[in-house]
Amino acid sequence: MTPQPRTRTQLPKRTVSIIGTGSYLPERVLTNAELEKMVETSDDWITSRTGIRERRIAAEGEFTSDLAAKAAQSAIENAGITAEEIDLIIIATITPDHFMPSTACIVQTKIGAKRAVCFDISAACSGFLYAVEIAQQFITSHTYNTILVVGADKLSSIVNWKDRNTCVLFGDGAGAAILRHRAHGHGVIATRMGSNGQLAELLQVPGGGCACPITAENAGERLNTIRMEGRETFKHAVTNMVESARQVLDDAGLTPADLACVIPHQANLRIISAVAERLEVPLERIMVNLDRFGNTSAAAVAIALDEANRTGRMKVGDYVLLVVFGGGMTWASSVIQW
Repeated sequence: MTPQPRTRTQLPKRTVSIIGTGSYLPERVLTNAELEKMVETSDDWITSRTGIRERRIAAEGEFTSDLAAKAAQSAIENAGITAEEIDLIIIATITPDHFMPSTACIVQTKIGAKRAVCFDISAACSGFLYAVEIAQQFITSHTYNTILVVGADKLSSIVNWKDRNTCVLFGDGAGAAILRHRAHGHGVIATRMGSNGQLAELLQVPGGGCACPITAENAGERLNTIRMEGRETFKHAVTNMVESARQVLDDAGLTPADLACVIPHQANLRIISAVAERLEVPLERIMVNLDRFGNTSAAAVAIALDEANRTGRMKVGDYVLLVVFGGGMTWASSVIQW
């Protein structure tokens, strides 16, 4: 009798681990002192309200795909694999090089991942964790074995440098992870994601798409730059990050006391402190680097994850919580066993 192939549902479910991380930050540093010369603000005002002291700005001719490719190469080296082993590339970004083709396809060429299937996703600052969950589904279903996930954004390209309420917040960068099944390891234990489109106008880029094309008549309105209602965004960010974190910890059967490290979205130190306080997690267990890099959107949590990995903030077997929020509004949280 000819043996029949097993369907995906008959194959044993696989766990999914992050086996390597990487990041890239542009060389140029933009300090608060420099911003004082550009808009009506001060170092004390920025630092006291956000915790940000400086951010990185991509060079002229340096695009999101360049940032992503360099972070990807770093993750590939950290994982000890080759680009040819990658089956799928997912890029989370709100600043793609082009509407078409996808930034993932451009990155594929730049890193030499010839076998990979490629696509982008858009979930603003939540994009990296959304992409990690998508990758997990592909691996657990035996569709793909090795997946590259990158959060990358060149926010300097969509910032209104005359708006002091937003231009002080954002920077450019990319963070990456390689996901694969790892024997004798649990990896991603649980993930929660959420969205509320009714809050879309709190944080948005209103122009540039088909609903509001940029024309000669409206070009001076800078509609293709970030608009934010800061106070309302702050409130919803804290509420949804805390609720999502509690839900995912409950899903994982853990408490905040079990966590070795919490890696939140790097948007505002006041948000991070409020989340830590409500979860009753000591600040020394919270990974913070926004003072040096600002808010890099989808890249922020990925860059912080790479830094935590390379500086020994987590050891094998530790439980790590990643929690994010972004425009949409979107939010997500994941518990990972390192």
